[in-house]
Amino acid sequence: MALKYKSWAYIADYIRLKVLYEFGGVYLDTDMQVLKSLNDFTDYRFFAGFHKGNSPENRPSNEYVEAALLAAEPKHPVLRRMLDIYQTQMHFSKHQFIPYILTPLLREEFGLNVENERVSLKEVKGMSCESCRLKVETQLNSIEGTKASVSLNPPVATIVMEKHISTEVMQEALNKVDKKYRITMLNPQTKEALMSKHSKSTSNIKLTDTPNGKYACSMGCEGAKTYLQPGNCPKCGMTLERVLELNVQVLKYTCPMHPEIISDKPGSCPKCGMNLEPMQPDESAEDKVYKDLKFKMVIAGALAIPEFLIATFLMAEDNPLRMMLSNPTWSAIQLVLTLPIVFYACWSFFVKAWNSVVTWNLNMFTLIGLGTGIAFLFSVAGMIFPEAFPDDFKEMDGTVKMYFEATAVILTLVLLGQLLEAKAHSQTSSAIKELLKLAPTEATLIIDGEDRKISIHDINKGDVLRVKPGEKIPVDGSLLDGESTIDESMITGEPIPVDKRKGDKVIAATINGNKSFTMIAEKVGSETMLSQIVEMVNSASRSKAPIQKNVDIISRIFVPVVVMVSVATFIVWANFGPEPRFAYAFINAIAVLIIACPCALGLATPMSVMVGVGKGAQNGVLIKNAEALEQMNKANVLITDKTGTITEGKPSLEKIKAVDIKEEIVLQKIASLNQYSEHPLALAVLNYAKKKDVSLTPVDDFKAVLGKGVVGSISNEPIALGNAKLMEEVGAVISTELENEVKTEQNLGKTVSYIAIHNRAVGYITITDKIKTTSIEAIQLLKKGGVEVVMLTGDNENTAHAVAQTLGLSDFKANCLPQDKLNVIKEFQAKGKIVAMAGDGINDAPALAQSNIGIAMGTGTDVAIESAKITLIKGDLIGIVKAIKLSRNVMTNIKENLFLAFVYNSLGVPIAAGLLYPFWGVLLSPIYATLAMTFSSISVILNASRLRRMKLN
Repeated sequence: MALKYKSWAYIADYIRLKVLYEFGGVYLDTDMQVLKSLNDFTDYRFFAGFHKGNSPENRPSNEYVEAALLAAEPKHPVLRRMLDIYQTQMHFSKHQFIPYILTPLLREEFGLNVENERVSLKEVKGMSCESCRLKVETQLNSIEGTKASVSLNPPVATIVMEKHISTEVMQEALNKVDKKYRITMLNPQTKEALMSKHSKSTSNIKLTDTPNGKYACSMGCEGAKTYLQPGNCPKCGMTLERVLELNVQVLKYTCPMHPEIISDKPGSCPKCGMNLEPMQPDESAEDKVYKDLKFKMVIAGALAIPEFLIATFLMAEDNPLRMMLSNPTWSAIQLVLTLPIVFYACWSFFVKAWNSVVTWNLNMFTLIGLGTGIAFLFSVAGMIFPEAFPDDFKEMDGTVKMYFEATAVILTLVLLGQLLEAKAHSQTSSAIKELLKLAPTEATLIIDGEDRKISIHDINKGDVLRVKPGEKIPVDGSLLDGESTIDESMITGEPIPVDKRKGDKVIAATINGNKSFTMIAEKVGSETMLSQIVEMVNSASRSKAPIQKNVDIISRIFVPVVVMVSVATFIVWANFGPEPRFAYAFINAIAVLIIACPCALGLATPMSVMVGVGKGAQNGVLIKNAEALEQMNKANVLITDKTGTITEGKPSLEKIKAVDIKEEIVLQKIASLNQYSEHPLALAVLNYAKKKDVSLTPVDDFKAVLGKGVVGSISNEPIALGNAKLMEEVGAVISTELENEVKTEQNLGKTVSYIAIHNRAVGYITITDKIKTTSIEAIQLLKKGGVEVVMLTGDNENTAHAVAQTLGLSDFKANCLPQDKLNVIKEFQAKGKIVAMAGDGINDAPALAQSNIGIAMGTGTDVAIESAKITLIKGDLIGIVKAIKLSRNVMTNIKENLFLAFVYNSLGVPIAAGLLYPFWGVLLSPIYATLAMTFSSISVILNASRLRRMKLN
């Protein structure tokens, strides 16, 4: 049905919202009123998503918004052009796009009076890490009437203001956090230098020519207008900048324990000190980190081993070699061996420790830096000022006991742990790497009948490509000519190849069989299914499961508690321990600091989520976030739609019955009526009519009646096609004989629609939609697993009963409108049930959003990834069985990891403090404490890696 727009203002509202939501959410209080007005110019599906609330205090969820936007694709050519303009300006931030691109466009080209917010670009000095960036952004957003977005590289703040706010006010706000942050106006010369410097470090950005030119004003003074030559903006005087287009996504780095930390370059996490990892894993980046650690490990090991031997064997009382040199000389040798370990191989540990203290994000490296740093400084001070130390710290010859070997060996063992962790860590992201390896590098483009090899990045929409036997399909598209069998197992997880013919959709990275064909490119770059899957897997891997919240609370207080335990250990041993009391106190206090491992706690959940999400993607189960993964484990009710979920979703017209009128005439009328509808049943009628070469006639007053059918008039003759409720609404009389025939068809599981002309039912059509071969098996497996399956359908009672009987379902509901499905879900939730809802992601938008876990059933490149928390690429119920099995395995693994981490820390810290000494005389050396700490982290990672061997089929 074509959408009708009341005014250009509605178009402005729609495009503005479309932009806001694609950038990540509404942030203006007036938007809910805009949503209400949008109902006046679109169909019911759009507004259905916003029934839960119409005020800023009661906003709908993101799932509602996304599903509704998907359902209301713009049909008007001007609106389509505006969306196209938006797509070319993606390099602008969300705060820049609306005032600098969209608003001038609406005002100048369409004469709209749209309020323009004040936007200012500022340079922020003094930021050195992601933690700094977050502090600055948070503080600027605390100023009333501002919305700030801050980037670290370049160090620029984009600030949207309701009214003018001076730079001095912003500086005062930043001074409350740290006076090192300085905010100044961003002049053209400074901005050009910053952007130039930034562009050199982002090698993945590619300059491309745009249809209208190459240069544009960074402030967006002239909307989408561009220039062919560089120069200055004629309105604001700013230097025109080269239009950039992302060839592939710029590589960013994140922390596996704190996914909110995102950096443009590798380094260490400002919170926990762990090495940042590529958000989209790049083998070369990981290899570089691993090789660097390996090189430092070789150096540290080569120095630590002889130092350990000196301390352990040469310094023994009965070893004659000890007498070759004096104690101070041996200490000096140990110092020389320790210096490269401390100041080169393991210096990064101390940097991380210092940063953790400065930012007060205490972590594992705080404890390591504190423990080894104290031991090292104590030893150096003991060499230089031995007379300043009490006798308890001295040996028989009067020299102070040195701990250089403890420092060296502990740091080397920690470095070894980091090396092993890096290796094990790379295995947890192997699923994403495998997906990235699937992408082909080149394609065969057909130009003027000739084949030409081109890079995958040079493919444009509409290009005609040739795919030869055995080749990977380069981009998403449709077959133009030929047929073949495609192996889609790498995307759907299903091993059986799929037959493809002219018009069928094909997916990038899937493998062609033994025939050649031509195809047209429809989705390229980041739009392809493979790109969306990789992005979704990365996003989900970085999200936090609800179970992680309690772990985060413990982790925040863990390090301060360990430090206090260490101090208490020193005090107790110094006052009540055996002689030499201070030596015992010192060693045990350091052991407590070294053995504690907050890292194991922090890794317990993210590692399992990362592996689990990747494993799901390999099997055609796309999980939006960790919360959905955890919730699926608890789901005990599955609400499922019928059409396209249980059935194939490809309805076909099987039979036309006409009474007192020719079938050809009836077919022409109902086909003409359905030409304005996009409903699957309408397409079935149109396809049937096309096969019969039926010509369509104009229809007046067309209207789709929600949940009932369609009405209109042809040559002033009212026509209606729909269910019994529609016949009742239009006052059409149904004969008893006709009604009985319809019931007979419905009892066979067929969908039946009455045909009415004037006020009399003159026949009916039957439409069949085959039940998927996997539906019966899946429902049996779900029921066996303790999940209650309920089918909700808009079909009549007789058809629904027949389908339910075939499936072995006892619980179903027929004649359901979208609101009815929503109410059923609410009823189950009121009983304390955790409800999963499987639907197409568009018509079922309200129900999907209301459910605890919304599941979108996708087929091919039409998968609605944004519509639900879980998307099944293949689009059958077996995917739900896989999702539940995956969720249960991942949650079990997370609990195992947390158990290992808690048990280790609960036992390790007391033992290191000397709890066993009064009973069995057992003390834990700091060196052994280091080994235990290293093992704890690696054990968590290795346990999470077991999920890679999980079988979901």
